[in-house]
Amino acid sequence: MPFNGEKQCVSEDQPSDSDSSRFSESMASLSDYECSRQSFTSDSSSKSSSPASTSPPRVVTFDEVMAAARNLSNMTLAHEIAVNENFQLKQDALPESSLAGRVRHIVHQAFWDVLESELNAEPPEYEHAIKLFEEIREILLSFLTPGGNRLRNQICEVLDTDLIRQQAEHSAVDIQGLANYVISTMGKLCAPVRDDDIRELKATSNIVEVLRQIFHVLDLMKMDMVNFTIRSLRPHLQRQLVDYERTKFQEILEETPSKNVWIYSEMG
Repeated sequence: MPFNGEKQCVSEDQPSDSDSSRFSESMASLSDYECSRQSFTSDSSSKSSSPASTSPPRVVTFDEVMAAARNLSNMTLAHEIAVNENFQLKQDALPESSLAGRVRHIVHQAFWDVLESELNAEPPEYEHAIKLFEEIREILLSFLTPGGNRLRNQICEVLDTDLIRQQAEHSAVDIQGLANYVISTMGKLCAPVRDDDIRELKATSNIVEVLRQIFHVLDLMKMDMVNFTIRSLRPHLQRQLVDYERTKFQEILEETPSKNVWIYSEMG
C-alpha cells in the first residue's frame, strides 16, 4: 500500500494477564535481536567448567537461541487466542502530535498531491494511478476463497493493468469508472460492519480522495479478515491446546540444552 505507515500489533479490548505481558515483552525483544546476526558460542578458556561436567561444552548459535524464543512466543500466542475471547489484531496509528506521525502525514500528503497534479495535467499522466489499481487488484484477490473463480476472473479482466495502460495511451481510460467498480466489489467482499464506509466511498466525488479512502477501507477489511480467522481458529485451539503446548515445550527443551553450555555474546 502506498506510503502505508500503519503498524499491525497485538491488542486487546481488556487488560491481559501476566502471560500476555510476558508475550509482549518477548516479542519486543525478539524484534530487536533479529536485527543482528551475532552468534553466541561457548568459550572454555574464559570460563571454568563445572567440576561435575563429564563432556565438553557445545556451541550454541544465535539462531538456536532465537528458535527457542520463537517457539515460546508462539505457544504463548496460541494460549492467549484460546483463552482470551477479546484477543484481536488492531491497527496502531501513530499519534499525529508525534514526530513520526507528522512525518508520515507529510509523506502521505505529498504522494496524494503528486497524484492529483498528474491526473489534472494536460494531458493527464496515469502511471501512478495504474500502479495503485494494480495493488488494489492484488488486495481484492487476496480476499477471495478458493471457489471464487468467477469473481476472480472478473477482477483480473476489469483491472488488467496492461489494458488500462493501452487505454491511457489513447486517452480512453476511465479512472472514475474503475474506482466505482472497485468500490462495488469491496461492497461484495466486506463484512457488514464496513457498509457505512462503502456508502461514504460511493458519495465521494474527488477521484484522488476516493483512491485514498479505498486503501484505508481495504486496510480495515484486511484486519476484519484476520480477526475472523482468529475467531474461527479459537475453538480448534481450545481443543488442541494441551497437546500443542506439550509439543512446543518439548521443542524448547530440545533446542535449549540444559547443561554443559556456556553462552556469551561476541560483540567485537
